[in-house]
Amino acid sequence: MRPGLQQSTGLRQELKVNPRLYQAMDLLYMPLLDLQQHLKQELLTNPFLDLVEPEDEDEESADADEVPEAQDLAEPETAVESEPEKTGDDDVDWEAVLLDGFETGGQREEHEQREWYEPVTVETKHLSDHLTEQLSLIEMSPREAILADDFVGNISDDGYLACPLEVIQRGVNEWLAAEAEERDAEVTPFTDDEVQSMLTIIQELDPPGVGARDLRECLMLQLRAAGQRDSMAYRLVEESFEELIAHRWSELSKRFGISAQDVQRAADEIAKLDPKPGLRYSAGGDNYIIPDLVVDKIGQAYHIFLNDGNLPRLKLSRAYQEIARDKKKFDTESKDFIASKLNSAHWMIQAIEQRRQTMLKVMHFIVDRQRDFFERGVQALRPLTLREVAEAVGMHESTVSRVTNEKFVQTPRGVLPLKFFFSSGLATSDGDDVSARGIKDQIQKLVSGEDTKNPLTDQAIVEILQQTGVQIARRTVAKYRDQLGVLPARMRKRI
Repeated sequence: MRPGLQQSTGLRQELKVNPRLYQAMDLLYMPLLDLQQHLKQELLTNPFLDLVEPEDEDEESADADEVPEAQDLAEPETAVESEPEKTGDDDVDWEAVLLDGFETGGQREEHEQREWYEPVTVETKHLSDHLTEQLSLIEMSPREAILADDFVGNISDDGYLACPLEVIQRGVNEWLAAEAEERDAEVTPFTDDEVQSMLTIIQELDPPGVGARDLRECLMLQLRAAGQRDSMAYRLVEESFEELIAHRWSELSKRFGISAQDVQRAADEIAKLDPKPGLRYSAGGDNYIIPDLVVDKIGQAYHIFLNDGNLPRLKLSRAYQEIARDKKKFDTESKDFIASKLNSAHWMIQAIEQRRQTMLKVMHFIVDRQRDFFERGVQALRPLTLREVAEAVGMHESTVSRVTNEKFVQTPRGVLPLKFFFSSGLATSDGDDVSARGIKDQIQKLVSGEDTKNPLTDQAIVEILQQTGVQIARRTVAKYRDQLGVLPARMRKRI
Protein backbone atom coordinates (compact mmCIF):
# COMPACT_ATOMS: atom_id res chain seq x y z
CA MET A 1 0.00 0.00 0.00
CA ARG A 2 1.44 3.32 -1.08
CA PRO A 3 1.72 5.92 1.70
CA GLY A 4 -0.05 9.23 1.19
CA LEU A 5 -3.08 11.36 2.00
CA GLN A 6 -6.52 10.10 1.04
CA GLN A 7 -10.08 11.40 1.29
CA SER A 8 -13.16 9.27 1.85
CA THR A 9 -16.80 9.72 2.82
CA GLY A 10 -18.77 7.78 5.41
CA LEU A 11 -21.68 7.87 7.83
CA ARG A 12 -21.40 7.31 11.54
CA GLN A 13 -23.26 8.13 14.73
CA GLU A 14 -21.69 9.91 17.68
CA LEU A 15 -23.05 10.79 21.09
CA LYS A 16 -22.01 14.29 22.09
CA VAL A 17 -22.86 16.12 25.29
CA ASN A 18 -23.86 19.71 24.63
CA PRO A 19 -22.94 22.54 27.04
CA ARG A 20 -26.46 22.77 28.43
CA LEU A 21 -26.44 19.11 29.41
CA TYR A 22 -23.16 19.69 31.20
CA GLN A 23 -24.73 22.61 33.05
CA ALA A 24 -27.80 20.54 33.93
CA MET A 25 -25.55 17.89 35.46
CA ASP A 26 -23.74 20.59 37.42
CA LEU A 27 -27.07 21.87 38.78
CA LEU A 28 -27.90 18.38 40.04
CA TYR A 29 -24.50 18.13 41.71
CA MET A 30 -24.66 21.51 43.46
CA PRO A 31 -25.54 21.64 47.16
CA LEU A 32 -28.12 24.17 48.26
CA LEU A 33 -25.72 27.03 49.05
CA ASP A 34 -23.81 26.61 45.79
CA LEU A 35 -27.05 26.55 43.80
CA GLN A 36 -28.20 29.71 45.54
CA GLN A 37 -25.05 31.56 44.51
CA HIS A 38 -25.29 30.18 40.96
CA LEU A 39 -28.85 31.43 40.52
CA LYS A 40 -27.92 34.86 41.82
CA GLN A 41 -25.14 35.01 39.24
CA GLU A 42 -27.56 33.98 36.48
CA LEU A 43 -29.91 36.79 37.51
CA LEU A 44 -27.08 39.28 37.06
CA THR A 45 -25.96 38.02 33.66
CA ASN A 46 -29.28 37.21 31.96
CA PRO A 47 -31.70 40.16 31.62
CA PHE A 48 -34.59 37.82 30.69
CA LEU A 49 -34.57 36.25 34.15
CA ASP A 50 -36.39 37.94 36.98
CA LEU A 51 -37.31 37.16 40.57
CA VAL A 52 -40.83 36.08 41.48
CA GLU A 53 -42.18 38.75 43.80
CA PRO A 54 -44.75 37.98 46.55
CA GLU A 55 -47.51 39.75 44.64
CA ASP A 56 -46.76 37.56 41.60
CA GLU A 57 -47.47 34.43 43.63
CA ASP A 58 -51.01 35.63 44.40
CA GLU A 59 -52.00 36.11 40.76
CA GLU A 60 -54.43 33.53 39.48
CA SER A 61 -53.23 33.66 35.90
CA ALA A 62 -49.78 34.16 34.39
CA ASP A 63 -48.74 35.83 31.20
CA ALA A 64 -49.32 33.71 28.08
CA ASP A 65 -45.67 33.96 27.04
CA GLU A 66 -44.33 32.50 30.33
CA VAL A 67 -43.30 28.88 30.18
CA PRO A 68 -45.24 26.39 32.34
CA GLU A 69 -42.16 25.71 34.42
CA ALA A 70 -41.99 29.35 35.45
CA GLN A 71 -45.62 29.18 36.64
CA ASP A 72 -44.87 26.07 38.66
CA LEU A 73 -41.92 27.76 40.34
CA ALA A 74 -44.05 30.76 41.25
CA GLU A 75 -46.44 28.64 43.30
CA PRO A 76 -45.69 28.20 46.99
CA GLU A 77 -44.58 24.58 47.21
CA THR A 78 -44.68 21.83 48.78
CA ALA A 79 -45.14 18.77 50.53
CA VAL A 80 -45.50 15.39 48.90
CA GLU A 81 -46.58 12.38 50.87
CA SER A 82 -44.52 9.22 50.70
CA GLU A 83 -47.73 7.21 51.24
CA PRO A 84 -51.44 8.09 51.49
CA GLU A 85 -52.71 9.49 54.76
CA LYS A 86 -54.47 6.81 56.79
CA THR A 87 -56.03 8.97 59.50
CA GLY A 88 -59.09 9.85 57.46
CA ASP A 89 -58.66 13.60 57.96
CA ASP A 90 -58.79 14.47 54.27
CA ASP A 91 -59.91 18.01 55.06
CA VAL A 92 -56.73 18.86 56.95
CA ASP A 93 -54.46 21.22 55.08
CA TRP A 94 -51.12 19.79 56.20
CA GLU A 95 -49.14 22.39 54.30
CA ALA A 96 -50.89 25.17 56.21
CA VAL A 97 -50.38 23.32 59.48
CA LEU A 98 -46.66 23.02 58.80
CA LEU A 99 -46.42 26.69 57.91
CA ASP A 100 -48.56 28.04 60.75
CA GLY A 101 -47.74 25.54 63.46
CA PHE A 102 -49.98 23.47 65.71
CA GLU A 103 -51.66 26.38 67.47
CA THR A 104 -55.04 26.35 69.13
CA GLY A 105 -57.34 29.03 67.91
CA GLY A 106 -56.88 28.57 64.17
CA GLN A 107 -54.37 29.78 61.63
CA ARG A 108 -52.67 33.12 61.67
CA GLU A 109 -54.13 35.72 59.40
CA GLU A 110 -50.72 36.52 57.98
CA HIS A 111 -47.24 35.09 58.24
CA GLU A 112 -44.64 36.88 60.28
CA GLN A 113 -41.86 38.44 58.28
CA ARG A 114 -38.69 37.70 60.21
CA GLU A 115 -35.37 39.19 59.27
CA TRP A 116 -32.71 36.56 58.67
CA TYR A 117 -29.14 37.22 59.72
CA GLU A 118 -26.32 35.37 58.03
CA PRO A 119 -23.86 33.80 60.49
CA VAL A 120 -20.65 35.81 60.60
CA THR A 121 -17.33 34.12 61.22
CA VAL A 122 -15.60 35.59 64.26
CA GLU A 123 -11.82 35.74 64.16
CA THR A 124 -10.21 33.49 66.76
CA LYS A 125 -6.69 33.28 68.11
CA HIS A 126 -4.56 30.76 66.24
CA LEU A 127 -1.94 28.55 67.90
CA SER A 128 0.92 30.61 66.41
CA ASP A 129 -0.64 33.80 67.81
CA HIS A 130 -0.95 32.19 71.22
CA LEU A 131 2.70 31.09 71.19
CA THR A 132 3.98 34.44 69.88
CA GLU A 133 2.08 36.26 72.60
CA GLN A 134 3.76 34.13 75.28
CA LEU A 135 7.22 34.57 73.75
CA SER A 136 6.79 38.34 73.79
CA LEU A 137 6.61 38.15 77.59
CA ILE A 138 9.94 36.34 77.81
CA GLU A 139 13.10 38.44 77.87
CA MET A 140 15.12 37.41 74.81
CA SER A 141 17.86 38.90 72.67
CA PRO A 142 17.12 39.81 69.03
CA ARG A 143 19.13 36.75 68.00
CA GLU A 144 17.00 34.46 70.16
CA ALA A 145 13.83 36.12 68.91
CA ILE A 146 14.77 35.20 65.32
CA LEU A 147 15.23 31.56 66.28
CA ALA A 148 12.01 31.51 68.34
CA ASP A 149 10.03 32.93 65.42
CA ASP A 150 11.41 30.19 63.17
CA PHE A 151 10.37 27.54 65.68
CA VAL A 152 6.81 28.90 65.88
CA GLY A 153 6.56 28.88 62.09
CA ASN A 154 7.44 25.17 62.04
CA ILE A 155 4.83 24.04 64.57
CA SER A 156 1.83 22.36 62.94
CA ASP A 157 -1.81 22.93 63.85
CA ASP A 158 -1.84 19.91 66.17
CA GLY A 159 1.06 21.34 68.18
CA TYR A 160 3.90 19.11 66.97
CA LEU A 161 7.22 20.28 65.55
CA ALA A 162 6.79 19.69 61.84
CA CYS A 163 10.47 19.17 60.94
CA PRO A 164 13.70 17.96 62.59
CA LEU A 165 15.91 20.36 64.55
CA GLU A 166 18.63 20.03 61.91
CA VAL A 167 16.31 21.40 59.25
CA ILE A 168 15.33 24.38 61.43
CA GLN A 169 18.98 25.09 62.24
CA ARG A 170 20.05 24.89 58.60
CA GLY A 171 17.18 27.06 57.41
CA VAL A 172 17.72 29.86 59.91
CA ASN A 173 21.50 29.82 59.32
CA GLU A 174 20.95 30.12 55.56
CA TRP A 175 18.69 33.10 56.19
CA LEU A 176 21.36 34.69 58.43
CA ALA A 177 24.00 34.14 55.75
CA ALA A 178 21.83 35.79 53.11
CA GLU A 179 21.17 38.79 55.36
CA ALA A 180 24.89 39.11 56.15
CA GLU A 181 25.80 39.03 52.47
CA GLU A 182 23.24 41.72 51.67
CA ARG A 183 24.51 43.98 54.44
CA ASP A 184 28.16 43.02 53.94
CA ALA A 185 28.50 42.02 57.59
CA GLU A 186 29.57 38.99 59.54
CA VAL A 187 27.20 36.84 61.60
CA THR A 188 27.67 33.83 63.81
CA PRO A 189 25.54 30.83 62.84
CA PHE A 190 23.30 29.21 65.42
CA THR A 191 24.88 26.29 67.26
CA ASP A 192 23.30 23.01 68.31
CA ASP A 193 23.16 24.16 71.93
CA GLU A 194 21.27 27.32 71.00
CA VAL A 195 18.72 25.36 69.00
CA GLN A 196 18.28 22.83 71.80
CA SER A 197 17.88 25.59 74.39
CA MET A 198 15.20 27.28 72.28
CA LEU A 199 13.37 23.96 71.92
CA THR A 200 13.27 23.72 75.72
CA ILE A 201 11.76 27.23 75.92
CA ILE A 202 9.12 26.41 73.30
CA GLN A 203 8.14 23.16 75.01
CA GLU A 204 7.52 25.02 78.28
CA LEU A 205 4.83 27.19 76.69
CA ASP A 206 1.08 26.67 76.87
CA PRO A 207 -0.57 24.35 75.90
CA PRO A 208 1.44 21.58 77.60
CA GLY A 209 2.89 19.24 75.01
CA VAL A 210 3.41 21.89 72.31
CA GLY A 211 6.64 21.61 70.35
CA ALA A 212 6.90 17.83 70.80
CA ARG A 213 8.53 15.81 68.06
CA ASP A 214 6.45 12.66 68.57
CA LEU A 215 3.58 11.32 70.67
CA ARG A 216 5.84 9.94 73.37
CA GLU A 217 7.52 13.30 73.96
CA CYS A 218 4.14 15.06 73.88
CA LEU A 219 2.79 12.85 76.68
CA MET A 220 5.95 13.26 78.71
CA LEU A 221 5.74 17.06 78.43
CA GLN A 222 2.13 17.03 79.64
CA LEU A 223 2.93 14.76 82.59
CA ARG A 224 5.91 16.94 83.43
CA ALA A 225 3.77 20.08 83.36
CA ALA A 226 1.25 18.37 85.68
CA GLY A 227 4.00 17.65 88.23
CA GLN A 228 3.96 13.88 87.63
CA ARG A 229 7.57 13.42 86.65
CA ASP A 230 8.08 10.87 89.45
CA SER A 231 4.83 9.04 88.77
CA MET A 232 4.43 5.53 87.37
CA ALA A 233 2.63 7.00 84.34
CA TYR A 234 5.72 9.05 83.46
CA ARG A 235 7.99 6.01 83.83
CA LEU A 236 5.76 3.92 81.60
CA VAL A 237 5.84 6.53 78.82
CA GLU A 238 9.55 7.19 79.16
CA GLU A 239 10.86 3.64 79.52
CA SER A 240 8.27 1.28 78.02
CA PHE A 241 6.21 3.20 75.51
CA GLU A 242 6.00 0.38 72.93
CA GLU A 243 4.73 -2.12 75.50
CA LEU A 244 2.30 0.49 76.81
CA ILE A 245 0.59 1.12 73.49
CA ALA A 246 0.43 -2.66 72.93
CA HIS A 247 -1.40 -3.10 76.28
CA ARG A 248 1.08 -5.68 77.54
CA TRP A 249 0.04 -5.33 81.16
CA SER A 250 1.65 -8.54 82.40
CA GLU A 251 5.07 -7.69 80.96
CA LEU A 252 4.95 -4.18 82.40
CA SER A 253 3.89 -5.42 85.84
CA LYS A 254 6.87 -7.79 85.96
CA ARG A 255 9.32 -5.17 84.70
CA PHE A 256 8.31 -2.50 87.24
CA GLY A 257 7.44 -4.87 90.07
CA ILE A 258 3.84 -3.72 90.46
CA SER A 259 0.47 -5.34 89.94
CA ALA A 260 -1.26 -5.39 86.57
CA GLN A 261 -4.08 -3.32 88.09
CA ASP A 262 -1.61 -0.56 88.99
CA VAL A 263 -0.29 -0.60 85.42
CA GLN A 264 -3.81 -0.23 84.08
CA ARG A 265 -4.56 2.64 86.46
CA ALA A 266 -1.42 4.43 85.26
CA ALA A 267 -2.45 3.76 81.64
CA ASP A 268 -5.88 5.23 82.37
CA GLU A 269 -4.22 8.44 83.58
CA ILE A 270 -2.15 8.57 80.40
CA ALA A 271 -5.30 8.08 78.29
CA LYS A 272 -6.69 11.32 79.74
CA LEU A 273 -3.89 13.35 78.14
CA ASP A 274 -4.38 15.25 74.88
CA PRO A 275 -2.53 13.61 71.94
CA LYS A 276 -2.95 16.77 69.83
CA PRO A 277 -2.74 19.73 72.20
CA GLY A 278 -2.49 22.39 69.51
CA LEU A 279 -5.94 21.74 68.06
CA ARG A 280 -7.65 23.62 70.87
CA TYR A 281 -6.11 26.83 69.48
CA SER A 282 -6.14 25.95 65.80
CA ALA A 283 -8.67 27.78 63.67
CA GLY A 284 -11.05 25.18 62.31
CA GLY A 285 -13.19 25.73 59.25
CA ASP A 286 -16.77 26.86 59.77
CA ASN A 287 -18.94 24.29 58.03
CA TYR A 288 -22.61 25.20 57.82
CA ILE A 289 -24.98 22.42 56.80
CA ILE A 290 -28.30 23.46 55.31
CA PRO A 291 -30.44 20.41 54.47
CA ASP A 292 -31.66 20.24 50.87
CA LEU A 293 -34.66 18.12 51.86
CA VAL A 294 -36.87 17.72 54.92
CA VAL A 295 -38.65 14.51 55.94
CA ASP A 296 -41.30 14.94 58.61
CA LYS A 297 -43.75 12.45 60.07
CA ILE A 298 -47.33 13.66 60.37
CA GLY A 299 -49.73 11.04 61.60
CA GLN A 300 -48.66 7.75 60.08
CA ALA A 301 -47.26 9.23 56.87
CA TYR A 302 -43.85 10.67 56.07
CA HIS A 303 -44.01 13.95 54.16
CA ILE A 304 -41.13 15.14 52.00
CA PHE A 305 -40.34 18.82 51.45
CA LEU A 306 -37.77 20.66 49.41
CA ASN A 307 -35.93 23.13 51.61
CA ASP A 308 -35.58 25.68 48.84
CA GLY A 309 -37.33 28.62 50.48
CA ASN A 310 -34.19 30.76 50.29
CA LEU A 311 -33.52 29.98 46.64
CA PRO A 312 -34.28 32.74 44.14
CA ARG A 313 -37.56 31.81 42.42
CA LEU A 314 -37.21 32.57 38.74
CA LYS A 315 -39.58 33.78 36.04
CA LEU A 316 -39.22 35.37 32.65
CA SER A 317 -38.96 39.15 32.77
CA ARG A 318 -42.12 40.63 31.27
CA ALA A 319 -40.44 43.93 30.49
CA TYR A 320 -37.73 42.33 28.38
CA GLN A 321 -40.25 40.04 26.70
CA GLU A 322 -42.20 43.10 25.55
CA ILE A 323 -39.00 44.60 24.16
CA ALA A 324 -38.09 41.33 22.41
CA ARG A 325 -41.47 41.12 20.63
CA ASP A 326 -40.69 44.06 18.34
CA LYS A 327 -38.01 42.33 16.26
CA LYS A 328 -37.88 45.10 13.67
CA LYS A 329 -35.94 47.35 16.04
CA PHE A 330 -32.95 45.01 16.21
CA ASP A 331 -30.24 44.08 13.78
CA THR A 332 -29.08 40.51 13.20
CA GLU A 333 -26.48 40.55 15.97
CA SER A 334 -28.98 41.88 18.50
CA LYS A 335 -31.56 39.29 17.45
CA ASP A 336 -29.04 36.49 18.00
CA PHE A 337 -28.18 37.84 21.44
CA ILE A 338 -31.84 38.16 22.45
CA ALA A 339 -32.67 34.68 21.15
CA SER A 340 -29.71 33.20 23.01
CA LYS A 341 -30.55 34.86 26.33
CA LEU A 342 -34.25 34.08 26.02
CA ASN A 343 -33.62 30.41 25.29
CA SER A 344 -31.12 30.29 28.14
CA ALA A 345 -33.70 31.75 30.53
CA HIS A 346 -36.33 29.23 29.40
CA TRP A 347 -33.85 26.40 29.84
CA MET A 348 -32.68 27.56 33.28
CA ILE A 349 -36.23 27.62 34.64
CA GLN A 350 -36.88 24.16 33.21
CA ALA A 351 -33.58 22.81 34.58
CA ILE A 352 -34.30 24.06 38.11
CA GLU A 353 -37.75 22.50 38.06
CA GLN A 354 -36.30 19.25 36.72
CA ARG A 355 -33.75 19.25 39.54
CA ARG A 356 -36.49 19.67 42.11
CA GLN A 357 -38.58 16.86 40.68
CA THR A 358 -35.56 14.55 40.42
CA MET A 359 -34.59 15.11 44.06
CA LEU A 360 -38.17 14.47 45.18
CA LYS A 361 -38.36 11.22 43.20
CA VAL A 362 -35.12 9.93 44.66
CA MET A 363 -36.06 10.93 48.22
CA HIS A 364 -39.49 9.32 47.84
CA PHE A 365 -37.90 6.00 46.97
CA ILE A 366 -35.38 6.27 49.83
CA VAL A 367 -38.12 6.99 52.38
CA ASP A 368 -40.26 4.12 51.11
CA ARG A 369 -37.31 1.72 51.13
CA GLN A 370 -35.89 2.82 54.51
CA ARG A 371 -39.16 3.29 56.37
CA ASP A 372 -38.04 0.80 59.03
CA PHE A 373 -35.00 2.99 59.72
CA PHE A 374 -37.19 6.01 60.42
CA GLU A 375 -39.33 3.90 62.73
CA ARG A 376 -36.73 1.79 64.60
CA GLY A 377 -33.24 3.20 64.02
CA VAL A 378 -29.93 2.30 62.40
CA GLN A 379 -30.22 -1.44 62.96
CA ALA A 380 -33.31 -1.49 60.73
CA LEU A 381 -31.46 0.19 57.85
CA ARG A 382 -31.79 -1.89 54.69
CA PRO A 383 -29.05 -2.32 52.07
CA LEU A 384 -29.42 0.04 49.15
CA THR A 385 -27.36 0.81 46.04
CA LEU A 386 -27.43 3.59 43.48
CA ARG A 387 -28.40 1.10 40.80
CA GLU A 388 -31.56 0.09 42.68
CA VAL A 389 -32.65 3.71 43.01
CA ALA A 390 -31.83 4.43 39.36
CA GLU A 391 -33.91 1.49 38.15
CA ALA A 392 -36.84 2.42 40.39
CA VAL A 393 -37.04 6.10 39.38
CA GLY A 394 -36.11 5.53 35.73
CA MET A 395 -32.84 7.45 35.72
CA HIS A 396 -29.22 6.72 35.02
CA GLU A 397 -27.04 5.63 37.92
CA SER A 398 -24.74 8.63 37.45
CA THR A 399 -27.74 10.98 37.74
CA VAL A 400 -28.72 9.45 41.08
CA SER A 401 -25.11 9.77 42.21
CA ARG A 402 -25.14 13.50 41.42
CA VAL A 403 -28.46 13.98 43.20
CA THR A 404 -27.23 12.30 46.40
CA ASN A 405 -23.72 13.71 46.46
CA GLU A 406 -23.09 16.36 49.15
CA LYS A 407 -26.83 16.61 49.84
CA PHE A 408 -28.33 16.49 53.32
CA VAL A 409 -31.80 15.69 54.58
CA GLN A 410 -33.40 16.71 57.86
CA THR A 411 -35.25 13.74 59.37
CA PRO A 412 -36.85 12.89 62.72
CA ARG A 413 -33.57 11.06 63.45
CA GLY A 414 -31.33 14.04 62.73
CA VAL A 415 -29.67 15.72 59.78
CA LEU A 416 -28.09 13.02 57.62
CA PRO A 417 -26.26 12.96 54.28
CA LEU A 418 -28.17 11.17 51.55
CA LYS A 419 -25.19 8.83 51.17
CA PHE A 420 -26.01 7.56 54.69
CA PHE A 421 -28.90 5.55 53.29
CA PHE A 422 -26.68 3.67 50.85
CA SER A 423 -24.67 0.67 52.05
CA SER A 424 -23.89 -2.89 51.10
CA GLY A 425 -25.88 -5.78 52.52
CA LEU A 426 -25.39 -9.13 54.21
CA ALA A 427 -27.66 -12.14 53.93
CA THR A 428 -29.70 -13.43 56.86
CA SER A 429 -30.94 -16.93 57.62
CA ASP A 430 -34.54 -16.04 56.71
CA GLY A 431 -33.55 -14.84 53.23
CA ASP A 432 -33.67 -11.10 53.90
CA ASP A 433 -30.77 -8.65 53.69
CA VAL A 434 -29.42 -6.42 56.41
CA SER A 435 -27.40 -3.22 55.93
CA ALA A 436 -23.68 -3.22 56.72
CA ARG A 437 -24.25 0.03 58.61
CA GLY A 438 -26.75 -1.74 60.85
CA ILE A 439 -24.24 -4.54 61.48
CA LYS A 440 -21.63 -1.97 62.56
CA ASP A 441 -24.13 -0.49 64.97
CA GLN A 442 -24.76 -3.94 66.47
CA ILE A 443 -21.02 -4.57 66.84
CA GLN A 444 -20.60 -1.19 68.54
CA LYS A 445 -23.36 -1.99 71.03
CA LEU A 446 -21.99 -5.47 71.72
CA VAL A 447 -18.53 -4.09 72.47
CA SER A 448 -19.84 -1.24 74.64
CA GLY A 449 -21.83 -3.68 76.78
CA GLU A 450 -19.22 -6.43 77.07
CA ASP A 451 -17.48 -7.66 80.21
CA THR A 452 -14.16 -5.80 80.23
CA LYS A 453 -12.46 -8.69 82.03
CA ASN A 454 -13.58 -11.07 79.30
CA PRO A 455 -14.04 -9.02 76.12
CA LEU A 456 -15.72 -10.41 73.04
CA THR A 457 -13.41 -11.79 70.39
CA ASP A 458 -14.20 -11.41 66.70
CA GLN A 459 -15.31 -15.03 66.57
CA ALA A 460 -17.59 -14.53 69.57
CA ILE A 461 -19.20 -11.55 67.81
CA VAL A 462 -19.68 -13.71 64.71
CA GLU A 463 -21.50 -16.35 66.76
CA ILE A 464 -23.74 -13.78 68.44
CA LEU A 465 -24.67 -12.23 65.09
CA GLN A 466 -25.35 -15.66 63.61
CA GLN A 467 -27.80 -16.31 66.44
CA THR A 468 -29.76 -13.28 65.22
CA GLY A 469 -29.74 -14.69 61.69
CA VAL A 470 -26.89 -12.62 60.21
CA GLN A 471 -24.45 -14.63 58.10
CA ILE A 472 -21.07 -12.93 58.46
CA ALA A 473 -17.42 -13.99 58.33
CA ARG A 474 -14.87 -13.32 61.07
CA ARG A 475 -12.67 -11.23 58.76
CA THR A 476 -15.70 -9.05 57.96
CA VAL A 477 -16.26 -8.46 61.67
CA ALA A 478 -12.58 -7.55 62.05
CA LYS A 479 -12.86 -5.09 59.15
CA TYR A 480 -15.98 -3.42 60.58
CA ARG A 481 -14.37 -3.29 64.03
CA ASP A 482 -11.32 -1.50 62.59
CA GLN A 483 -13.57 0.97 60.78
CA LEU A 484 -15.31 1.72 64.09
CA GLY A 485 -11.96 2.32 65.79
CA VAL A 486 -12.47 -0.58 68.23
CA LEU A 487 -9.34 -2.34 69.48
CA PRO A 488 -8.95 -6.15 69.33
CA ALA A 489 -10.18 -8.16 72.31
CA ARG A 490 -6.65 -8.66 73.65
CA MET A 491 -6.12 -4.91 73.92
CA ARG A 492 -9.57 -4.25 75.43
CA LYS A 493 -9.09 -6.72 78.27
CA ARG A 494 -9.00 -5.39 81.82
CA ILE A 495 -7.46 -7.30 84.70
